[in-house]
Amino acid sequence: MARTRTEYVCQSCGASSPKWAGQCADCGSWNSLVETQAMPRSSARAGGISGTAGGRVQRLSEVGTQEAPRASTGMPEVDRVLGGGVVRGAVCLLGGDPGIGKSTLLLQVLSSLQPRLTTLYVTGEESLAQVHLRAQRLGLANLDIPVLAETSVEQILAQLTQLKPAFVVVDSIQTLYTDTLDSAPGSVSQVRECAAQLVRQAKATQTAVVLVGHVTKEGAIAGPRVLEHMVDTVLYFEHDPGSRFRIVRAIKNRFGAVNELGVFAMTDAGLKEVSNPSALFLSRHPEPVPGSVITVARQGSRPLLVEVQALVDRSSIGTPRRVTLGLESNRLNMLLAVLHRHGGIALGDQDVFVNVVGGMRIQETAADLPLLLAALSSFRSRPWPSDWIAFGEIGLAGEVRPVAGGEERLVEAAKQGFRRAIVPDANKPRRAAKIDIEVVPVTRLAQALDQL
Repeated sequence: MARTRTEYVCQSCGASSPKWAGQCADCGSWNSLVETQAMPRSSARAGGISGTAGGRVQRLSEVGTQEAPRASTGMPEVDRVLGGGVVRGAVCLLGGDPGIGKSTLLLQVLSSLQPRLTTLYVTGEESLAQVHLRAQRLGLANLDIPVLAETSVEQILAQLTQLKPAFVVVDSIQTLYTDTLDSAPGSVSQVRECAAQLVRQAKATQTAVVLVGHVTKEGAIAGPRVLEHMVDTVLYFEHDPGSRFRIVRAIKNRFGAVNELGVFAMTDAGLKEVSNPSALFLSRHPEPVPGSVITVARQGSRPLLVEVQALVDRSSIGTPRRVTLGLESNRLNMLLAVLHRHGGIALGDQDVFVNVVGGMRIQETAADLPLLLAALSSFRSRPWPSDWIAFGEIGLAGEVRPVAGGEERLVEAAKQGFRRAIVPDANKPRRAAKIDIEVVPVTRLAQALDQL
């Protein structure tokens, strides 16, 4: 009999090593190598897609294409994040903190899809009675959802072959195991092999599969990074502690735009879609207050109005503090240096605190101009008008650079009742159609500061 071969697999990145080491040579993490049995050759294949031409080389111009058919989930916010709906044969990975609402959202999606598509809910963490109790608490209109309590991936694949569902939810991938491996469920090798088998089944039968994934303490999906590369779509559930609002963000999507947002509110009856997300991120003070500037952030294809707040106060310590929530701290230091050099305003002895209201994270440069305007407004104790907005990127030479989607941002601001916008000169509307908002184009930082 052949001797069983063991190897050491990193629990962070999935890299294997023939012997144990204190630090992973690939990702650099410490004490992450765990002894496991080597994966058999028959089950070590990656979950790739077999070519329909039998491996024959073709020119790209000869390959036939067709638009991927989509099925609406009945929830517009979910459809937006997925790129327009559910795609047959697509595999989606949904991650989020425990108790954030992953299972609740997927049960609501299954209840909406069941009258139009054949579905299946596979649970490896809860009993069928617990799933039924949750469905009753949510008050779902349709309880005829096929459910399966199973953790063996071979048994799950057998049920998929027999039932032939069009939409499958697996909750969660960390609870599954395959008989071909002796490692415990949740290990890197088990997660990787179980996901590979489900991906192959989805591609072969054109079944849409949603995998629920656990997250680590840092907020990343637990397991090897190869898991995110194997699937077509990666979604993250985010929320601000103490808030009832939830945000579903698309990190990867082969069938749509990335960084799309879906906004929900957690209620006693489950997750409810928020029709006007811009209202969540605006304080709407009774009167203008210093240090508050409204901007229009672009998340995927959706423009959202958010409020950037700044508090500037004299520092009581030798090194002034620079604290940001929702923005990059290094960029704040750079912008304050530009404000000093090209605006003549020194904040070197001041503490600067910046916050984006509502727990929103802005990862684009359009917030540069409103950030400096909010800081100057707080420093001079001069309120920014409540019906004004501003957006634009600030360069190191003091110029105001354009950002993508300027016209869509202005249209969204006009819908919300804003009357004046400070924007880069290159973002002023070019077409003949008028936007019901006064646009003030600026090319230099000093011109924008003069407006305040």
